[in-house]
Amino acid sequence: MAKYETLLPRFLKYVKVNTRSNPNSDTIPTDPKEVTFLKTLAAELEEVGVKDVHTQASSGYVVGTLPANDGGKTPTIGYISHVDTADFNAENIQPQVHENYDGTSDIDLSGDGKWVLKPSVFPSLKKYNGQTLITTDGTTLLGSDDKSGVADIMTMLDYYKAHPEVKHGELRIGFAPDEETGTGADHFDAKDFNTKYAYTVDGGPLGELEYETFNAAQATIDIQGNEVHTAVAKGLMVNALQLGIDYHNLIPEGDRPELTEGREGFYHLFKMSGTPDHAQLIYIIRDHDRKIFEERKHIMQEVADKINYNYDEPRVSVEVHDQYYNMREVLEKDMTPVELAQKAMENLDIKPDIYPVRGGTDGSKISFMGIPTPNLFAGGENMHSRFEYVSVQTMERAVDTLLEINRLNTEQAN
Repeated sequence: MAKYETLLPRFLKYVKVNTRSNPNSDTIPTDPKEVTFLKTLAAELEEVGVKDVHTQASSGYVVGTLPANDGGKTPTIGYISHVDTADFNAENIQPQVHENYDGTSDIDLSGDGKWVLKPSVFPSLKKYNGQTLITTDGTTLLGSDDKSGVADIMTMLDYYKAHPEVKHGELRIGFAPDEETGTGADHFDAKDFNTKYAYTVDGGPLGELEYETFNAAQATIDIQGNEVHTAVAKGLMVNALQLGIDYHNLIPEGDRPELTEGREGFYHLFKMSGTPDHAQLIYIIRDHDRKIFEERKHIMQEVADKINYNYDEPRVSVEVHDQYYNMREVLEKDMTPVELAQKAMENLDIKPDIYPVRGGTDGSKISFMGIPTPNLFAGGENMHSRFEYVSVQTMERAVDTLLEINRLNTEQAN
């Protein structure tokens, strides 16, 4: 019998809904599908006793409050998960349930051998002997990122509705659009959310507890060439595509994502387009160390200056804008939410897995808005792909962790 009866049905229902965000849109949220799903969640929040459920006009977040039942002495905690899925096929998602997986067998997702989830390719499967796995059919992603988090939070609320005798403080709930586009938290109304601490429930495997992320920026390199007929090109042509190649070759060679790990930062060229007349390169810049991060941004301009020096007019221009910063800068000043989550996991015999994230979360931005927001595990593996899967037991342990954080928070306050 399932530990939390509503968890699996909720999750299966949620992932079947296409909520893929649109990185090419400038609306808030970026896709109407997200709005429709968020309205569904708003109704469900009210059904489980959450009050003041509303949509933030600035961000599209659906937020609400579960009132305290402990006399009001406990500090408010917030929980946030995003509803959108990544830039991979999300139409007609057909989740498959594999009970009592043995940890060694291949899982034929498509049924015809075309898409197979193999422990030889994905060794993480070996951890899940005896557990129930939810997978895709090989044609779509699953959406565990982050509908596992949404289901975990809703199941926590289900538990409190079924067990009114369990004391807890005031809980603030937030369901977010557009995390995958990197824009959702830009417009988050922290004053409206009004909590001292929060957690994003958006991590991966059991025990993940993250409070250190990259500093992040995007650089757009515009290159203006001088295109003439190749017959008379000598001494006249300036090939913008060639200058793009020259530019990239001056970026530190070893600082690429495929050659770095841990706290090692990088430059990542993820888009290059153009003609001999005009070309554009787009990079993302990442580093955990703020000083080195700033140096990396300066290098982008220094490379442009070096190329421009050889021409009678500037050919290369650089525009850099910051995306988010390392939340550790905020959290190391007050580690309370990290220590609370770490203690909760240890009480549940879950080994906290704390490491520097080679990416960011919505908490990266929200932390700098005045609400320290580390990230908790939600269960997903192989996210953003047809090979995505999640363990039901890991999601259950995530719910356990949320409940234990709240219990400890109430205990310490009273």
